Amino acid sequence: FPKQDVSNAPEVLIIGMGPAGMFAALELIRQGLRPIILERGKPVRERRRDLARLTREHVVDPDSNYCFGEGGAGTYSDGKLYTRSHKRGRIQDILEWFVAHGADRDILIDTHPHIGTNKLPELITRMRETIEECGGAVHFGERVSEFIREGSVLKGVKTASGNSFTATHTILATGHSARDIFELLHHNGIAIEAKPFALGVRVEHPQEVIDKVQYHCDVRSPYLPPASYSLVNQHNGKGTFSFCMCPGGIIAPCATAPGEVVTNGWSPSKRDNPYANSGIVTEIRLEDLPSDDPLAGVHFQRAVEQKCWEMAGKTQQVPAQRLTDFLSGKVSSTLPKTSYLPGITSLSMETVLPGSVTEHLKSAFKAFGKKMRVYLTEEAVVHAVESRTSSPIRIPRDRETLQHTQVSGLYPCGEGAGYAGGIVSAAMDGRRVALAVKANL
Repeated sequence: FPKQDVSNAPEVLIIGMGPAGMFAALELIRQGLRPIILERGKPVRERRRDLARLTREHVVDPDSNYCFGEGGAGTYSDGKLYTRSHKRGRIQDILEWFVAHGADRDILIDTHPHIGTNKLPELITRMRETIEECGGAVHFGERVSEFIREGSVLKGVKTASGNSFTATHTILATGHSARDIFELLHHNGIAIEAKPFALGVRVEHPQEVIDKVQYHCDVRSPYLPPASYSLVNQHNGKGTFSFCMCPGGIIAPCATAPGEVVTNGWSPSKRDNPYANSGIVTEIRLEDLPSDDPLAGVHFQRAVEQKCWEMAGKTQQVPAQRLTDFLSGKVSSTLPKTSYLPGITSLSMETVLPGSVTEHLKSAFKAFGKKMRVYLTEEAVVHAVESRTSSPIRIPRDRETLQHTQVSGLYPCGEGAGYAGGIVSAAMDGRRVALAVKANL
């Protein structure tokens, strides 16, 4: 990465320090501009304590969790770097910048590059240190609570701590779970739009089951990596598909507010845990939402998450059911051990998920069982709910300037704005927006 001193250069405000915000900052430095990052959460090391409290004590910090904090959701969500978003920019540039900050060079040649949750935090810290060494600034614990505008021009923001930050150009890269930002935009009359997303469950198998069916052998060779899978099914014109498959992985609690439960998955770099997990999610289209309110998708997600929390005992335990019992329509009398450390509660998925979702999940699991021998094993467990697959909101922006269609100086960016879907695509969008800022100066 080409370092240079931008201490006295024109400043650009970045809200959010996930992949989009961090790579936007690095690109701004490359363009000779000074990034000022506001992150509501904490640095990586401090953030770990809050994740431990979430797992052990079931305490959700709304500003420091698996989604919010240094590095955003990407820091503790596996580090998968595979993307099909080739039209968004040069994927190789993103991978090379990761390598420049300590990632294994194998990601430059692997078909499905992967860093691992155990290694990502150190890389994120090094990227932040690069930004600061070059003269950029990072402010933690600064949650945006107000937009400062003069007519249709954004002048800066105020934060919940009482601080104000002014800038002529502000990149909004807050991630797909920053619901308070979506609500703040809507409350201030700044246009947002509902967009389709997906919702379902996270299913977990013993890794050896997936190895056997994928490698067609009883015992996986030590020279073969833990097996993964990618599955899709169509039912009544709607798709259900595997999402964020984690071989040798762990299911994690990813709620961002008290009174809700959310699951996600991650793997360490060696992928050496005894379980394989994957989101299995079905499309939620605009016509599936209860109203045409731009926030209807947010309300839909939240309602399901809160119901799962309430039904499972009002802790971070989640509803769970053996996959075979889910298909036969009965509550599991016993549940095997899973990797989800806060714990699981035996419940029927039909009592916590919308009927249309369970219908499509059942159709998909039956189809998957035909495609993959022994996929429908009693050892497989479904966990609810997998709901944060992508943003339920799109923040409209001009195709040429990449500024908001109504507010100049505001640049919606990354996954939270509806323009990316993963670490690499978010990072590429961050760079693209940074280049747009440079062009518009």
